[in-house]
Amino acid sequence: MKLLMIYCTRFGYQTSMRTLDTVPEIDKSETFENCLVGFIDVEEKDEDNAAYIETKLIKNLKWAARKNETERIILHSFTHLSDSKATPEITKQIFDSAEERLKKSGYEANQTAFGYFMNLDIQAPGSPITRLFKDIQND
Repeated sequence: MKLLMIYCTRFGYQTSMRTLDTVPEIDKSETFENCLVGFIDVEEKDEDNAAYIETKLIKNLKWAARKNETERIILHSFTHLSDSKATPEITKQIFDSAEERLKKSGYEANQTAFGYFMNLDIQAPGSPITRLFKDIQND
C-alpha cells in the first residue's frame, strides 16, 4: 500500500466522472476543514494480508492526525501512486473497515466517493509534518 497523507486546512471534492460500473451514479460534493487526507493506493500484493495492511494504515493515519492536531480523517482512493492495483472490492472493504475502526477510536472519519474521478479543492499549509508518504509493506 502506498499512502500519501496531507493535512489540509480545507479539503473539498465534487464527483466528476464515474470510473467503476459497479458503483451507483451520484453527484456529490463535500467540504471538510482541518483534516488529514489519506490518499491511499491499495496494491495487489496487499490482498493476501488485508487485515494487517488495514491495521498499519490506521496506525499511520492516527499518528499523522495527532501530529497535525486533528481528529478528522478523510480516506481518498488514489490509485496513482503505484502501477499495482488491488481489486476494487478489496480496496472498498479496507476503506469501509478502516473508517469504522477510526470512528470507534474517537476520530471523525469519512470517505470520498469511491469509484469516481473528482474535482479537488485542497488548501494545505507548507510545513514538513503536513505532507507525509508511507510505503506500507507486508512485513
